[in-house]
Amino acid sequence: MSSPPSPPRLVQDWHALSPEAAAAALGADLEVGLSQVEAADRSQRLGPNALTAQVGRSAWRRFALQFHQPLIYILLASGAVTAFLGEWIDSGVILGVVLVNALVGFIQEGRAEEALAALARSVASQVTVTREGRRQHLDAVDLVPGDLVWLAAGDKVPADLRLIASHCLAVSEAALTGESLPVVKALASCGADTRLADRDNMAYAGTMVVAGQGAGLVVATGDGTETGRIAGLLRETEVLSTPLTRAMGRFSQLLLWVILALAALSFGVGVARGEPPVEMLMAAVALAVGAIPEGLPAAITVTLAIGVARMARRRAIIRRLPAVETLGSTTVICSDKTGTLTENQMTVRELLAGGRHVHVTGEGYAPEGVLARDGAAVEVDGPLAPLLLAGVLCNDATLAQRGGQWEITGDPTEAALLVVARKAGWDEEDCRRQWPRDAELPFDSTHQFMATVHRGGTGQVVFLKGAVERILSRCNRQTGDAGEPLPLDEEAILAQADAMADRGLRVLAFARGCDVAGPLAAAVEGGLEFIGLQGMLDPPRGGAIGAVRACHRAGVRVKMITGDHAATARAIAHQLGLVRAGADVLTGRDLAALDEPGLRAAVGATDVFARVEPEQKLRLVAALQARGEVVAMTGDGVNDAPALKAADIGIAMGAGGTEVAKEAAAMVLTDDNFATIEAAVEEGRGVYDNLVKFIAWTLPTNFGEGLVILAAILAGVTLPITPLQILWINMTTAVLLGLTLAFEPIEPDVMRRPPRPPGSPVLDRVLVGRIVLVGVVLLAGAFGLFLRWRELGASLEEARTVAVNVFVFCEMVYLFNCRSLEGPFWSSGLFSNPWLWGGLICMAGLQAAFTYWPPMQAVFASASLHGGHWVEIGLAGGSVGVLVGLEKRLRRRSAPVEARAA
Repeated sequence: MSSPPSPPRLVQDWHALSPEAAAAALGADLEVGLSQVEAADRSQRLGPNALTAQVGRSAWRRFALQFHQPLIYILLASGAVTAFLGEWIDSGVILGVVLVNALVGFIQEGRAEEALAALARSVASQVTVTREGRRQHLDAVDLVPGDLVWLAAGDKVPADLRLIASHCLAVSEAALTGESLPVVKALASCGADTRLADRDNMAYAGTMVVAGQGAGLVVATGDGTETGRIAGLLRETEVLSTPLTRAMGRFSQLLLWVILALAALSFGVGVARGEPPVEMLMAAVALAVGAIPEGLPAAITVTLAIGVARMARRRAIIRRLPAVETLGSTTVICSDKTGTLTENQMTVRELLAGGRHVHVTGEGYAPEGVLARDGAAVEVDGPLAPLLLAGVLCNDATLAQRGGQWEITGDPTEAALLVVARKAGWDEEDCRRQWPRDAELPFDSTHQFMATVHRGGTGQVVFLKGAVERILSRCNRQTGDAGEPLPLDEEAILAQADAMADRGLRVLAFARGCDVAGPLAAAVEGGLEFIGLQGMLDPPRGGAIGAVRACHRAGVRVKMITGDHAATARAIAHQLGLVRAGADVLTGRDLAALDEPGLRAAVGATDVFARVEPEQKLRLVAALQARGEVVAMTGDGVNDAPALKAADIGIAMGAGGTEVAKEAAAMVLTDDNFATIEAAVEEGRGVYDNLVKFIAWTLPTNFGEGLVILAAILAGVTLPITPLQILWINMTTAVLLGLTLAFEPIEPDVMRRPPRPPGSPVLDRVLVGRIVLVGVVLLAGAFGLFLRWRELGASLEEARTVAVNVFVFCEMVYLFNCRSLEGPFWSSGLFSNPWLWGGLICMAGLQAAFTYWPPMQAVFASASLHGGHWVEIGLAGGSVGVLVGLEKRLRRRSAPVEARAA
């Protein structure tokens, strides 16, 4: 028999076929599997069960692309011009800055391709298959469509399977679908339009078997699996530029054209005035060199790197430098629910025993908490004792502490029942020794309950747990408040169960019986006593509620995007403060019915999305970005990876997250705590503030230098500063003065501001006006004192040294003004940034050497100055501080008036 071709993904609906029909389509035998010859033939034609590795950009290409930026073009041109002038030292310094910047970017970028390698590692390595009627072990990479694979608890599913046998098989699909609870598998066919998370007759590659056994036919391998489809989405998803890179790109383009225009203007005006063309070329070069902020790329890199270090101390690891600033620009955080906003640890929160409710405190698997009613601890007696005992004995999970962490084996729902018993002081091992199990009826999706028989001091007892309706249908009485049997009030119990479900709890019912004569299945058909309900959920993470509130206060919207059920998502969102009770929830099916305009409208009006599949997460992120939002996407599962990569910043969970999610993300939270994002947003805003402070500080110097050169050309006088002196000013002050602003502490009001509007310029009108003001003061001080001392008979070298020192000392004074862009210079604390004082002292020392040390005088054509020079230089520097301080004060006074008028 010739085997069929590999079925195209999303064309053959395997979940809609019966096992027999699936086997026929695959050319497989449900009893003997494939022959070795047939398997080898399919492997040769269809390839291995492995994901296609993406061919990434070569190292040299990634390095070369670091230079593909307008600002770098300016620096390269600057280096080339200075080399043309024979200033090899200056050229080497500029090109060195460019090279360091490129190396940092090269190391930080290009790691997204590792996501595919991590995805490939998520496939199981060893599997059990039936070939030619014999079970055997082989590498998962050798599987082919049609293979008959056997599964057991603890196995990782090696390929996409259409199940043909199941004995209490339960699979955790949280990493793929976002479903927080294991899915109990069935064999019956599903509808062709059944969503991925609801296909209970399928097992998907990379998911984990947590209970039971089963078997299935391989229907897809490698790139054809659901995991492979996500890998394809990752390959197709482009890494977006960040708000910072976009803003700096626009700024650099503008700066490039301004510099070129001014240089051309100065050359043209000088030649028109009859000046020698060679001298005018030198003057134009000086203007261009002066206008280029050589220290800006290094300042951006250092400021971002400092932000990375600060965030690492707050348990957020940055994988790509610009992501630091992107957090400060974020307007929307799209968060996965399971494992991100919640603990991903089922926890019993409410008990109903004897008709009375008991509330349970504590989170997760740690047995820390109390059972309380009306705020007071309750005794574990009367009707509560048999309810807890049933949860412990009718249970196959285990709970143990390893390395200081509580870990479970088995179904998380059953583990939650053990934890609540431990909170009541009961140890499951002691209970199981006192009540050993004699028989069991495993959970099955058909009858939807589990039953176990135990013997103890009072004889045999049977316990049941399962769906409320199925348990009640087998009961004729219920346990009363004093432990006495009462007639069953089924309507009241159902109403209480519905109320618990409305609060987002998953509700299990429990019953017991003493007549276990004959087969167990017959003994549990009726005549049982209902003993109570246990309601559980995957609780919100500690600190998540406060973090959501802080994000809202900072103007950042938080949206939940999950693969879990709508009712659960709504309840958790309400507890977190994301939405009001009864808020609308859009499901994956709803999203599929929306066109792109409808989707853009929906994402603006809705904050909770449930039963969402991986492609839809991508659509949601894209729709938000189309609305102009800066989107952060958090997540921990394989299903989150494409959206993490597509978002402006992807945030993965470090401890509980998959390697795929970590590699696709720009930031990883080491404590898996959503609350850490609030701290990261605060740090991101602080980083952007410090970048703006540096830009607002450095540009007046470049502007002033350009004005001085232009004024000299227009006036027909000798250049007050040479290109080499300009480079000295720019490079030394940028490193020793400007970079100290990167260490400025975060301003107190940073999390009370709204997010910076997407597309807004780096500098607003206020800062542009301030740059012009300081640039004009520098022009007046440097050019004016140069002309004054030349008229007084000073040498050219002496007058130029005065002009250089005017620039440096004005920058030193203006540095204090830039510590706060709105408040007075002392508002941040005079000594809160010790780096600033160290930089000032070093700069003063270097400037003294520039002025008085003969070797420096020989290199830079400087000359010694006397006291009269320094008085006038000091007055020029002081005038900058006074004028900027007055401008800020006037603006602060006018702000309340403007606010009242608005």
